[in-house]
Amino acid sequence: MLAYIFKRLLLMIPTLFGVMLITFVVTQFVPGGPVEQLVSQIEGRSEEGEASAGTQGLYRGAQGLDPEHIEEIRALYGFDEPVHERFFTMIKNYLSFDFGESYFYNRSVIDLIIEKLPVSISLGMWTFFITYLTCIPLGIAKAVRDGSAFDVTTSTLILIGYAIPGFVLGVALLVLFGGGSFWDIFPLRGLVSDNWHTLPWYGKILDYLWHMVLPIIASVIGSFAIMTMLTKNSFIEEIRKQYVLTARAKGVSENKILYRHVFRNAIIPLVTGFPGAFIGAFFTGSLLIETIFSLDGLGLLSYESVLKRDYPVVLGTLYLFTLLGLIAKLIADISYVLIDPRIHFEAVD
Repeated sequence: MLAYIFKRLLLMIPTLFGVMLITFVVTQFVPGGPVEQLVSQIEGRSEEGEASAGTQGLYRGAQGLDPEHIEEIRALYGFDEPVHERFFTMIKNYLSFDFGESYFYNRSVIDLIIEKLPVSISLGMWTFFITYLTCIPLGIAKAVRDGSAFDVTTSTLILIGYAIPGFVLGVALLVLFGGGSFWDIFPLRGLVSDNWHTLPWYGKILDYLWHMVLPIIASVIGSFAIMTMLTKNSFIEEIRKQYVLTARAKGVSENKILYRHVFRNAIIPLVTGFPGAFIGAFFTGSLLIETIFSLDGLGLLSYESVLKRDYPVVLGTLYLFTLLGLIAKLIADISYVLIDPRIHFEAVD
């Protein structure tokens, strides 16, 4: 077990290095980098000023910046150094979780991530817990009543929910309940109200929950189908096995068979995905949901960083998310052994 964990930890190093190398190389060839964008902004302002204050109607804005000024801008962003030196300097800093400063926010990347985390945690954690706490009992009930009217009805409803994109449902919820054309029940934007700091502690909790109702509904509806059907199929597969027939033949009660024997085996594929989903819940950000409900989270930050070619934010968040993803995968593999004693990593080459 320890040898396997050590091998996996060693394997994380080239995996993480390869991901960062590929991403870094790609960013070097993407047109419209931060230098080009800043030069365009400066030239645009220069053209506007010279066009309005031109001498004798002559337009001189198209002359552009001097090469010296462009080199100064390149040095400002660190692009005056060779590519390989910039890459290894970046990796060295990333080992100590120094992601540098954002080009456009002029703030530490880590501070930006921490600032945006409350929104992403709120969406991710509520979606995670509601999905698991709803889908597992529902999947068990569907497996026990396979083929019944309850099974058919619930399958139809969750598949309809799965077919509706989250952003479409979000817009519909805002129109219906956010003061659109129908009822003004829930707020349109933000994680809390403007007067949140003045509310008592219970008022702050209620205000937060009041703001999260519509975004959470839009986020969780589409995720019910996969988890529910996975739970159902896993339990049906176990129910049809020989040991269940043997237990029934011995007169063991159905509840004891279901929750003592079947549950333990059928829950394995669900629980092993728990670590990755739990860690991912802290950092998942839905761009469309955040945009619709005006929630400034990691999804919106990542999208804007890509558009603005804010490479410190793009590469820093990618490094952090990749590292956490690799750790989550290792925890998921270890959970197989903890849950199912039949698995031994010592037998794996």
